[in-house]
Amino acid sequence: MPSIDIRRKHHHSLKEAKAAVKKTAAAIGKKFGIESAWQGNTLHFERPGASGKIHVTEKEVHVTAELGFLLGALKPLIEKEIQGHLDKGLA
Repeated sequence: MPSIDIRRKHHHSLKEAKAAVKKTAAAIGKKFGIESAWQGNTLHFERPGASGKIHVTEKEVHVTAELGFLLGALKPLIEKEIQGHLDKGLA
């Protein structure tokens, strides 16, 4: 099963980093039909064929996800989307 593992260091407050992750999740969720919910400092997301989480700390954002067979073919596109939104939000 294809997996995604992305880490981004940041120099923002925890609140600002969570806001950037929220924007990223909204954009990715809209494009790929992903539902998400916060549990503490971790945003859990899921849709048929994909699940994962985005953990936010005071210094880093860590995205992990498992993709099913069909979405595995889209892994490079999904990673590029996530990276682009995180880079923009955490710049």
